[in-house]
Amino acid sequence: MGSMTLLFLTIVIATSVATFLFVRHSARGRVLATTGTRLDQRFHSQPTYHGLFSGGVVAFLTLSTWALGAYVLPLANYAIIAIAMLVAAGIFASLSLRLIHPNFRARNFVEIFIKAGLILCSVLAVLTTLGIILSLLFESLRFFDQVPVLDFLTGLQWSPQTALRADQAGQSGAFGAVPIFAGTFLVMAVAIFIAAPIGLMIAIYLSEYASKKTRAIVKPAIEILAGVPTVVYGFFALLTVGPTIRAFAESLGFAVPTQSAIAAGSVMGVMIIPFISSLSDDVINAVPQSLRDGSYALGATKSETMKQVVFAGALPGIIGALLLAVSRAIGETMIVVMAAGRAANLTGNPFEAVTTVTVQIVALLTGDQEFDSPKTLAAFALGLVLFLITLVLNIIALMVVRKYRERYE
Repeated sequence: MGSMTLLFLTIVIATSVATFLFVRHSARGRVLATTGTRLDQRFHSQPTYHGLFSGGVVAFLTLSTWALGAYVLPLANYAIIAIAMLVAAGIFASLSLRLIHPNFRARNFVEIFIKAGLILCSVLAVLTTLGIILSLLFESLRFFDQVPVLDFLTGLQWSPQTALRADQAGQSGAFGAVPIFAGTFLVMAVAIFIAAPIGLMIAIYLSEYASKKTRAIVKPAIEILAGVPTVVYGFFALLTVGPTIRAFAESLGFAVPTQSAIAAGSVMGVMIIPFISSLSDDVINAVPQSLRDGSYALGATKSETMKQVVFAGALPGIIGALLLAVSRAIGETMIVVMAAGRAANLTGNPFEAVTTVTVQIVALLTGDQEFDSPKTLAAFALGLVLFLITLVLNIIALMVVRKYRERYE
């Protein structure tokens, strides 16, 4: 079946390209033959548009023939389907020659097709988002039928294990999500505390102070961090950062576990530095040079120009970069599993082990699960709350960006 699919795709592509080239060549010849006519009799569309129109129609016809033979007539012979596709392509390619005349608006049809394709892509994106929201909402409502919403949002104990049999006592499950979200925001805060100033300082240095040679070397080197797999960061946190922090704390007389929020947050902060530095650097470079020149002309120093002119103009984009970094930190799983553990501790101490929403979602949905128990459905409730939190952060960021953008303009 795979070879047949490849054969049919080859027929679709080959016939479409051949029709495009054939019709474009024919239209070009007719355009050259009518160069002596009056202006109002010249061709409305260029030969390329005639070729694109015919090639697009041939692609649609061959795909329709393939679908008709493969799904509507499942018992049809594959050779018959291939011959039918070639016949359909040949017939329309021949008919396309009659459409080549000065008044045929091939360009308008091509633009309509392109616009329809763009609308289709937009609709697919919207429907995908709607499907995600509805799936989370539907399964979350099933969970909240068994566990009260207030108990989930305000509970201080997270122990999703439930009884497997009726005679098992003491395993009714505790679904208080406060420790999980507290751990999520604690790890995220540590990561942003490390990544935000370092990333911004790197961006300011590369855009305002570094030479072109230094920038050409440093920026690609920093962006390599974005390509390192997160599991490698997890190994680094577990084997290097965690033991280093523990040894340093023990030298000061404190007992700190190897797995802790500060170990995971520190490594996660290093991971998201390229997101902040690269995006902030691009935004800062986008500030018009005329603003810098005007500031220098008024007697401002380079640092004053950076703080009061360039940074103010780039602030909306910098906020967007920080928001992207926050979203990246919230959704990280591997680093937290390996460096912070899976203990649902309600604490504000970054030197203790914690867990995050994404880690618990993975733990709840790993293995053979049935989507009828509160333990499994709790993953969807966690995902829904995390989605709402991210949505609120986006709305706040948009409000801040709009406020400062209006002030700057």
